[in-house]
Amino acid sequence: MLKIKTKPPSLHFLLSHPAHLVACGFGSGLSPVAPGTVGTLFAWASFPLLRPWMNDFELIGFLIVCFIGGVLAAQRTGADLGVVDHGSIVWDEIVPFWLVLVFCPAGGLWQITAFLLFRLFDIVKPQPARYFDEQVKNGFGVMTDDLVAAGYTVLVLAILQFILK
Repeated sequence: MLKIKTKPPSLHFLLSHPAHLVACGFGSGLSPVAPGTVGTLFAWASFPLLRPWMNDFELIGFLIVCFIGGVLAAQRTGADLGVVDHGSIVWDEIVPFWLVLVFCPAGGLWQITAFLLFRLFDIVKPQPARYFDEQVKNGFGVMTDDLVAAGYTVLVLAILQFILK
């Protein structure tokens, strides 16, 4: 399900329910231009604020909770907007990209590569991401197609790291 290009919701909508605030990436999804990219940039910018507070095990647990919460938030927000995968819903970019950053090798060039790969896989939607995008019309589908994109990103990063050693 391609994200529908519609006018972003208002700030009032964003603040009208906690699910909207989360699903819209604390406002990053309100960008009138490329909200998915802006949401991914939000994830990249916010990750250094999360990372120091948790070890790997705790961070993965936190991301699982964020994913489950994202399923619920995306479901509610999509229903309230009348579009299952509205363009302003960017939590599905944020949580999977945080996961990518957990596994990303250290260094700015690796993170740029991770960002570009994640956006590519999120846009192209190789299977099974396309299946979740086109066939699973709920919050789980919204979140899972980006989780698959994150998996492809981590795989390519691992291959690149292996080749470049």
